Amino acid sequence: MDINAFFKVSYGLYLISTKAGDKLGGYVANTAFQVTAKPPRFAISCNRDNLTSEMIRESGIFAFSVLREDASPEIIGNFGYKSSREIDKFEKVNYITAQSGAPIVTDSSVAWFDCKVVETHEIGTHILFIGEVLDYDVIDAEANPMTYAYYHEVRKGLSPKNAPTYIEEEKLEEAGEEEPKEEASGKNETWTCQMCNYNYDPETGDPITGIPPGTAFEDLPDDWVCPLCGATKDMFEKD
Repeated sequence: MDINAFFKVSYGLYLISTKAGDKLGGYVANTAFQVTAKPPRFAISCNRDNLTSEMIRESGIFAFSVLREDASPEIIGNFGYKSSREIDKFEKVNYITAQSGAPIVTDSSVAWFDCKVVETHEIGTHILFIGEVLDYDVIDAEANPMTYAYYHEVRKGLSPKNAPTYIEEEKLEEAGEEEPKEEASGKNETWTCQMCNYNYDPETGDPITGIPPGTAFEDLPDDWVCPLCGATKDMFEKD
């Protein structure tokens, strides 16, 4: 069996959000999909351990923003790799309040949908929430929505451990997802972000932020951040 088959299934990338009481919650997901047309309904899959999952259960509402290809690493980092139990994820983003009361993040987004939960299904480690659409709109008709293939192949992103599409790093290595590590120094050394596991390879540079191929990690600008999650250089370790 080839584990790469899982990367051939098409997904988008979305920012799921909700509100319970005075608390706002949200996370980045690649599992938001339409299940009916009349009435329009969407399903999302949320890890039962996520705070956002608890909040959706309590409030019965959720919204989601469709992220764009050039979504900021800070957005993905805060909502994809941090917990609302520890930080206010909405402190530094622009958002509007939906008809349901859920917050809708407008930064780095092309469109949004506001939903009320009509069905809930327990599925192993995850909960499937099915929501009927209350409202929706387009933010930027010219921007390209980010696909999971683009996130994985171009931005070199991997799913967090709580994602339904998470694959253990050991299995990825066995399948050839990562090239054998070079033992040479200098421009052949690779560095890994300790927050999101993004791997900086000097041979390819960082096309997302304009770092040309052949740029050693030590030569990156001091203000360079992980193009995937926004972590600073001191969050990287040599492989």
